[in-house]
Amino acid sequence: MTATDLADVEFVVHTLAQTAVDKEKEFGDLDAVVGDGDLGYSLARGFEKVLNDWDTFKRDDVATFLQQIAVSISSRIGGTSGPLWGTAFLRASTASKALDTIDGTAAVAMLRAAADGIMKRGNANLGDKTLLDALVPATDELERQIAAGADAAECRAAFARTARECADATRKLEAKRGRASYSGERSIGSPDAGAVAVAIIIEHIIAGWDKR
Repeated sequence: MTATDLADVEFVVHTLAQTAVDKEKEFGDLDAVVGDGDLGYSLARGFEKVLNDWDTFKRDDVATFLQQIAVSISSRIGGTSGPLWGTAFLRASTASKALDTIDGTAAVAMLRAAADGIMKRGNANLGDKTLLDALVPATDELERQIAAGADAAECRAAFARTARECADATRKLEAKRGRASYSGERSIGSPDAGAVAVAIIIEHIIAGWDKR
């Protein structure tokens, strides 16, 4: 992989981390509707550590870099979020080892690996009203756009748009995992905080992509 590949991955991770820190209150307020309200705090503290340790991470290759991110956030994020996000980065790290370059197809492979890791670690499936209900359909759409020959800008826009649409659509679902599941049918009518957080993070990454 090239230095450009690593720089692109660094941009994605740094934007993700900064958004998690900046949106702490918003994510917490979303989670407080039917959950325990700690999503914003947990993500902010974990990714705050990533930002603080940014210059210390080894950058031998993408896999090494992502593995260190996984360790960093897992050591700081509490509750269920730490293991899930740590697993996501670790699985993405493993997937990157088989890639020659970081292009759209590679991004799909890494996103799928991350989502699969979250599914297994959290014993969650699509429709359970989790962040997967935004991440997986958005990844599916990205893959479709690439296969259809869409240009890079169109692929990115479709990825972000689908993440937002699917996050909003979680209003119709009943939570099956996490603290929100304790609310049962009362969780219907409010979007899943994790799914919305994923959509917002993706939107920020896409919005800044051409300026990176």
